Amino acid sequence: MPLFNVYPLYDVTPVSGKGVYVYDEKGTEYLDLYGGHAVISIGHAHTDYVDAVASQVAKLGFYSNAVQNPLQVELADKLEVLSGCKDYELFLCNSGAEANENALKLASFKTGKSRVVAFKNGFHGRTSAAVAATDNPNIIAPINAQQKVTILELNDIEGVKSELEKGDVCAVIVEFIQGVGGLDEGSAEFFESVDALCKANNTMFIADEVQSGYGRSGKFFAFQHYNVMPDVISMAKGMGNGFPIGGILIHPNIEAKFGMLGTTFGGNHLACAAGLSVLNVIEEHKLIDNVNEMSCYFMKLAKTIPQIKNIKGRGLMLGLEFDFEVGELRKNLIYKHHIFTGGAANKKLLRILPPLTLRRDHINMFFEALVEALVEVEEAVNVS
Repeated sequence: MPLFNVYPLYDVTPVSGKGVYVYDEKGTEYLDLYGGHAVISIGHAHTDYVDAVASQVAKLGFYSNAVQNPLQVELADKLEVLSGCKDYELFLCNSGAEANENALKLASFKTGKSRVVAFKNGFHGRTSAAVAATDNPNIIAPINAQQKVTILELNDIEGVKSELEKGDVCAVIVEFIQGVGGLDEGSAEFFESVDALCKANNTMFIADEVQSGYGRSGKFFAFQHYNVMPDVISMAKGMGNGFPIGGILIHPNIEAKFGMLGTTFGGNHLACAAGLSVLNVIEEHKLIDNVNEMSCYFMKLAKTIPQIKNIKGRGLMLGLEFDFEVGELRKNLIYKHHIFTGGAANKKLLRILPPLTLRRDHINMFFEALVEALVEVEEAVNVS
């Protein structure tokens, strides 16, 4: 049976990983500066993580949410301490799309309204309401387009004010650092004004931290770089270091009711064991401090390369912008220099989303390869 062909694939077959490296079936080593879309937060096959997951699955991998699961409570308590999000409540699910779907659903329940305000180049997932709030008509089917969504320019404070004053907006959803869209950020004035406007207009402010959360921005959540208090915080990618887990943190102004939300697999025992291990490693190895240190070093080296026209993002959620499309550059880095990087909707942007365990020697290796690759790509273009 053939696979449904929806992914353009690089001709690389990873079979194992360790730390910031993956290895293909021939034993070739690749430096992983993409982390499988920012999913690998504490490094491939971290021994503490492997031990925690193996130990849990040997005891009990899954049971439903109809019974007590102390691991969920332990995860929630640990998350509250490390994130600093005091008094929020946790609902666990399986993915970023599901997290945003539940966030939007809660906003509609709470306000009794149905329209959503989102932003240009935003990406929130591929499920019903989440994809409707995503600025990409190519992935929005007619069944999704029934959702009421208004897409505004990032930093359009007056536009947000005008839409919220119409009285039918249940939620404003925003990535504090855009991921797929290309690492654009709103201003502090914008984010703080949106927060105030939401509170003044019975509208829920949703922080999409699916990619930017879990220390990737240099703080536990990217919204913490600003003076805001979201009503709902969605998260997923870095939570399980590859094990599927997502969740939302819910402000106490939203009251829970039986049956309001639900999931079969979300918050299962194995997912919680993976999630707890990730939090423990982040804490014990001071990985957020490492993110900030490595980010400064990365940016310092990036500024020495004249072909890089702009450095975008924060922490280890970074983009290098060139004045040409980077498709061939990415191929060169993969096939010749054995380094994984990411692309974006902005075709001139190289995305860097490594494990948070990244070190200076890895950064040095990347920039040495990048300098060579830029020459090689330019020569190939001139020959053709």
